[in-house]
Amino acid sequence: MNFDRIDLNLFRVFEAVLREGGITAAARTLNLSQPAVSHALARLREALGDPLFERQGRTMAPTPTARSLAGPIRLALGGLENSLRTLDRFDPATAQRRFTVAMRPQLEDQLLPPVIRRLALEAPDIDLTSTAVDWRNMPASLADGTVDLAIDVPGPVGPDIRRRRLRDERTVVIARRGHPLLARERGGLDLAAYLEAEHIRVSLRRHRPGLEDIELARLGLERRIRLRCQSHSAALRIVSQTDLLLTMAEPYARILNEPFGNRILKAPIPFPPMDSYLYWHAGAEQDPANRWLRRILRAELGVTRPAGAAGR
Repeated sequence: MNFDRIDLNLFRVFEAVLREGGITAAARTLNLSQPAVSHALARLREALGDPLFERQGRTMAPTPTARSLAGPIRLALGGLENSLRTLDRFDPATAQRRFTVAMRPQLEDQLLPPVIRRLALEAPDIDLTSTAVDWRNMPASLADGTVDLAIDVPGPVGPDIRRRRLRDERTVVIARRGHPLLARERGGLDLAAYLEAEHIRVSLRRHRPGLEDIELARLGLERRIRLRCQSHSAALRIVSQTDLLLTMAEPYARILNEPFGNRILKAPIPFPPMDSYLYWHAGAEQDPANRWLRRILRAELGVTRPAGAAGR
């Protein structure tokens, strides 16, 4: 195969078909006719000697060769797009663009309302998509532009990923009003009462311990986790109707607990703070649009000291 004889535009068509799952949808996103996309895909199939996609129902499923090419092609196209963006002047008041930010679901309640209010005033034609954080694919998603920024707890990152610490999130304990342990402790909650109670653990991971469990284990202690679930809202509702306790980050608790009116209590021991970090790809470091959005998110979340690779 002679690489010099391949039209690089064919790889844009390949990525669009891969992303959209079909020729018709890919043609729509590329502003091309369906025959033009079919012809381009046929040329790439001939050049690579592989069918690349096979029809399965209404979608085009990638072949093993296509799956192996997907990552490198997306990285290359994303890097080129990020480089070209740095050449453009970015004016949020007139720019038309959609940003995708990966974040935890509970962060949406706190972050999205003020950000959308600010965009309505400063950037009326900029749209925002919030998506789940996928650590396994996050570096590639940031590199190819599928995700512009990510906000999550500390995690391992490679040299091409930049990050900045946003804040320390103090841990608090949530209990229903009238909880018998609060009456006994005169409204507070000491460590003995905390360990005596049964608890809810909120996590998307089935077995990973929480920071509070790691700290308790360090002290030779253990709490009884009666329920594991995925939703803080569901956990707060259960707390309001039972004697279970919930330990969570204070900023989320202040917002998510409003409908339930549970007590928000100081933790019985100083659990490690639940840090939040902002992540982006090195290729977007100087991108004016990405830098603008980073400033918006940092302003709404509140920045502490930077950690890891420096960035703006």
